[in-house]
Amino acid sequence: MQYRMNDLSVLGFGCMRFPRKGAATDMKQTEQQIMHAIENGINYFDTAYVYPGSEAALGKILDENGVRDKVNIATKLPHYLVKEADDVQRYFEKELDRLRTDHIDYYLMHMLPDAAVWKELCENKHVDEWIEEKKRNGEIGKIGFSYHGGTEAFIELLDAYPWEFCQIQYNYMDENSQAGREGLKYAAAKGIPVFIMEPLRGGRLATKLPRKADNMIAKHYPRKSPAEWALKWLWDQPEVSVILSGMNSMEMLDENIRIANETGVFSMTDEEHEFLNGVRDAINEKMKVGCTGCSYCMPCPMGVDIPGCFRSYENSYIDNYFTGIKEYIMCTTLRKDKSTASLCVECGKCKEHCPQKINIPDQLKNVKKRLEGVPYKVAAAVLKKRFPY
Repeated sequence: MQYRMNDLSVLGFGCMRFPRKGAATDMKQTEQQIMHAIENGINYFDTAYVYPGSEAALGKILDENGVRDKVNIATKLPHYLVKEADDVQRYFEKELDRLRTDHIDYYLMHMLPDAAVWKELCENKHVDEWIEEKKRNGEIGKIGFSYHGGTEAFIELLDAYPWEFCQIQYNYMDENSQAGREGLKYAAAKGIPVFIMEPLRGGRLATKLPRKADNMIAKHYPRKSPAEWALKWLWDQPEVSVILSGMNSMEMLDENIRIANETGVFSMTDEEHEFLNGVRDAINEKMKVGCTGCSYCMPCPMGVDIPGCFRSYENSYIDNYFTGIKEYIMCTTLRKDKSTASLCVECGKCKEHCPQKINIPDQLKNVKKRLEGVPYKVAAAVLKKRFPY
């Protein structure tokens, strides 16, 4: 296994998708996979308070096998559930109990949407003071946040606090969306390690590619699986510290371990980069708008996240409808100030700056029609109760 930042394995174990047995975690399979991962050098395990059964399963397996000190545990504060300042400590103690440990090596603010929400957490819940206390007494090793959203808000968050690491969705399809390559490089320039989630976009870049893209990969020589192309693209970049993979089979685990052992920084050739660009183009042939995510149209005077809206809209076609709605809610709705397509007043200022000559106001109408219907309204209403910002 290769190691980059603070001797962390470049491949981390994402614990959101442990094997299931009925409605519960399949503890036998999960234990086999976790121990196999540790035996092969994986030493970073990422879970969260809201992953059903995950913290308890991980804690039980590490404790009963006597390997807690061989690994780094990352888990997350569900700040969106925090109503009073005392709730922070209550959730943290519950996590320690589930994980059977007295400290968390890497602690994250889960799905922190923007700097305004972070400021509110500090001012009203005193989370920053609580963090410093926990770091002083050794209950928290390093502090970071996980993020879904656009580049501008990500950069503002990075500058809002002396974070020690961050976690973003990033893959060859999200190079210019979400935090994107610009956000990745900005974090690295500040000396903030970046951990990658959704390297395969929930497995879609491994097993659910469009036929044309899948055929291109199948015919390429030397042969590499779709998952290997996606992971290789990430590990090629020196700014990437750890890639989290939700491995829930031994076959998947072994493949990812092999790729991690064989792939290093700048290991991709020019030909391979060109080829993967072609694969991306084949996937993007389903695109409806043609937005490149350049953000020349920003900032919108009404606060619309134009590239984010278009990306979610595209994903509702490229992946599936509900994936698009999920991303749309996370990236535009659960922020301190909403940035949805419905905020557009058709002033037209964005059109003047678009190098692709997109009729942005008209396309935002299409986004609103597709992504702000009944499923969106129901989901947003439910989630807003959890994210009361």
